[in-house]
Amino acid sequence: MVPKKEAEPKKPLIVQVLMVSVILNILFGVYILKDVNKSPKTNNPTTTKIDSTKKDPLFEQINPANGFEINASFGDLGPKMIANGVIDYDKFKATYTKSGTTLPPEFDSILKQGSNKKIKITSANSYFLLNFFWAVGLANKSRILDSGDIMKYEGIKGAGNFASTGGWSLAKTDAMDYYSKADLISLSSDQKNLVEKVSSNVYRPCCDNSTAFPDCNHGMALLGVYELMAANGATENQMYEAGKYFNAFWFPGNYYDLALYFKNKEGKSFTDIPAQTLLGKEYSSASGWQAAKQWLSEKGLVKEPPKQGGGCGV
Repeated sequence: MVPKKEAEPKKPLIVQVLMVSVILNILFGVYILKDVNKSPKTNNPTTTKIDSTKKDPLFEQINPANGFEINASFGDLGPKMIANGVIDYDKFKATYTKSGTTLPPEFDSILKQGSNKKIKITSANSYFLLNFFWAVGLANKSRILDSGDIMKYEGIKGAGNFASTGGWSLAKTDAMDYYSKADLISLSSDQKNLVEKVSSNVYRPCCDNSTAFPDCNHGMALLGVYELMAANGATENQMYEAGKYFNAFWFPGNYYDLALYFKNKEGKSFTDIPAQTLLGKEYSSASGWQAAKQWLSEKGLVKEPPKQGGGCGV
């Protein structure tokens, strides 16, 4: 496993949650669950506002209308997670009710009956998949959770203070009651090694930690996606490619910036950027994305994407 930069020990959960909320509002200006096409107001003269009612070819590259499909289905993961309590159906459903919407019938069926339909991430289901696979990554038995970087801070006690653990509020009881406890997805030794290898090289724009250190919901969810893909025979390249698009649907604003960066600096379209390169620390970590954003700003090339993603909470 590639060594990671050690993070600072986490503050008490309530302080941590407040800090995450403030930081995310500054960086992303997002609203959970609602598909609102708003961006933070800015006085930056280099920023070009994009009309969200018009199609943007660049945004279509990072969040294709037809979505991105992986060679794996939900199977009985939903019923299993409801049965063991890592997902409380009523709490999960309430996240939609509180936002003034309802849990779509398709999602309800995936949770209650399971589904053999291939998993495809789209703008319409990205929030559902984020929470669904957050629960998968949290509950599934994993060496990454049992002995990885997330255990460096006071062991199991410290592991419960991250946004990906303490922040999971949709379980029957405390999130740590389910932490790496369930055999949701069976993996061979080689498949476990593959998950660890890929996860160690995949970063996300909300922090400088890899998926092998799943300290937020996005990292924990992608870990769950990778475990399911590996169990279904996915190759290393297929897993990187999936990470590229799952991350882009979960962080559309950040990957819009990165797509704009590669287009202007290297003349590459988003589809032509090698997934492993894009997902590495140089670009997909918080510091990597910020460096690309700074370059765009200095060149007067910053644009506001027509949509934004969700934050690190339910």
